[in-house]
Amino acid sequence: MSRIGRKIIELPKGVNVAVEGSNVTVKGPKGELKARVHPAISVVVEGQTVRVNRSTDEKFHRALHGLWRANIQNMVVGVSAGYERKLEIVGVGYRAEMKGKKLNLQVGFSHPILFGPPEGIKVEAPSQTNILISGIDKQLVGMTAAKIRSFRPPEPYKGKGIKYEGEAIRRKAGKAAASGAK
Repeated sequence: MSRIGRKIIELPKGVNVAVEGSNVTVKGPKGELKARVHPAISVVVEGQTVRVNRSTDEKFHRALHGLWRANIQNMVVGVSAGYERKLEIVGVGYRAEMKGKKLNLQVGFSHPILFGPPEGIKVEAPSQTNILISGIDKQLVGMTAAKIRSFRPPEPYKGKGIKYEGEAIRRKAGKAAASGAK
């Protein structure tokens, strides 16, 4: 049996889970998230706990069991606490600022990049070298952070670019080390 799938999800105060057929709705103080669960998976709400069950022991259904338990847990955490990712900008002249609701990035191109975040995602630039992405949908927060990072991923020689906070960039030696110069 799936170790993750059989764990019971505890609901914090103020979070409600409603199940209608294969649709699961999670409401909390920060908002509401909906998902359509695979038909082989059933979701049972018992008071302040949620249990996820599967119909058979097939390999595919075992995989879905853990997946949907984790997805529902992420929805519960999202509507109660929310998620955030932090990005750092490294490089001379590289900076970020907010222009209205859009993020204006100047990361070494001849033109600035204007990025409008998707619905339900909040993007902030507390300083010129930091970007904060927050929201209730874990997947959407991660995808938005990855999209912003993709505009100028960190390069291995000087480490310039947009990176996740705390990300370690593997550095390469430059030309002098490669040619064997003394």
